[in-house]
Amino acid sequence: MPQTRRTLLKLFTTGAVVVAAGHRPTVGRDTEGGARVIPVPEPRIARFEELAYGMFVHWGVFSLMGQCVGAMHPGRFPLEDYKRQVPRFTAKEFNPRAWAATARRSGMRYMTLTARQHDGFSLYDTRGLSDYDAVHVGPGRDLVAEFVEGCRAEGIEPFLYHTTYDWYQPSFTQDFDAYLEYLHKSIEVLCTYYGKLGGFWFDGNWSKRDADWKEDRLYSIIRRLQPEAVIINNTGVDAPGALGHPEVDCVTFEQSHPTRMDRQGAAKYVAAEMCESMNSHWGITPNDYNYLSPKGIIEDLCACRGVGANLLLNIGPTPEGRLPAYESAAFERAGGWVDRHAEPIYKGKPTAVRGPGRDFAVQVDDRLFLFVHDILPRPGEHVVTGVAGHGPRVFAGVDRPVRSVRWMDNGEELKFERGDDDMLTVHVTPYPPGVNMVVRVAEVR
Repeated sequence: MPQTRRTLLKLFTTGAVVVAAGHRPTVGRDTEGGARVIPVPEPRIARFEELAYGMFVHWGVFSLMGQCVGAMHPGRFPLEDYKRQVPRFTAKEFNPRAWAATARRSGMRYMTLTARQHDGFSLYDTRGLSDYDAVHVGPGRDLVAEFVEGCRAEGIEPFLYHTTYDWYQPSFTQDFDAYLEYLHKSIEVLCTYYGKLGGFWFDGNWSKRDADWKEDRLYSIIRRLQPEAVIINNTGVDAPGALGHPEVDCVTFEQSHPTRMDRQGAAKYVAAEMCESMNSHWGITPNDYNYLSPKGIIEDLCACRGVGANLLLNIGPTPEGRLPAYESAAFERAGGWVDRHAEPIYKGKPTAVRGPGRDFAVQVDDRLFLFVHDILPRPGEHVVTGVAGHGPRVFAGVDRPVRSVRWMDNGEELKFERGDDDMLTVHVTPYPPGVNMVVRVAEVR
């Protein structure tokens, strides 16, 4: 369920790290003068981190209700009444390549579709496991097959969301072992008939926290049939960033800004991802007007990338399968900002550099990129409190010589001074007329 968005990025001071033997180390001091060791990410996880930004798509029979995913809960909507709605879900305007093209223009590199949501209705051909799927009722088509084809046509990596919490299958409450057999065979179908997938995004284990979900068996199916797929299992709003099964490749921060992962001494390098909705719900809701703006999208993306996490931003298509106009326009508008800052957004790694307020830095090779918030367009035009406006900003933890600092958006050279030890003072200039980047990025060489 949604929770209040965090508006400030928690800053973390980290010590230097040493990577595993056989890889180039980065060495320095930590607070106790010793070395800290983190594992090297497996290739699939390293690739996932460089995808950086994805589109989450909540779409299914529940889209007919206009009340988000929760509308289909049996306690709110009797199952038999819900099943009678399924023929109305025709997907007649579904054009997944157009969806993927919107994602590409928005700077998103992957898409995650609700292949099966908590209502138990599958958007794919379950191949005899159930007749409650998009091939046998409703659209009469394999929507997941169309989705992955559309993604690939636009160079977008297809991921599949799949519920583990099922309100349709009686076995979920009556014979849990039988239900898990059904769930695992469903994942085997997706692993077998849809080509190479970017990953699986599971959601629902929080519904039976003390149950044996037989995750060993579930994940072994994926590792056997889709060895390069990233495995994610959502821990929900009550446990953001919680580590789970050893095969899970990425922790989740549902509708909350992620914190920097502490990988010291970990057995495995695990990525992080924030999933956020454009409004207060998951899925299309015509009576929800609480939408993110392009500014909010940019700030959320920066908050994620500053700590090395991905952002998965949700959109709820219409029941017919059309992307709503406002969300599409906001995505693409923010995409212009992403395009201008592609290198630090996709390739930037978190650093120990600390800036004032929400300001931070990422590193690409031997260069730093400073992300500067709350700059005013011109002196005297606005009244703000806290760290804002133009003038000197001090960044601590810059442990290298600096030759130049310049804005990425217009190439303007900025004045700077080196202080004692690792301090860098950058003289931030105001935006020129007609410009407001929301978060302005300076390249430090």
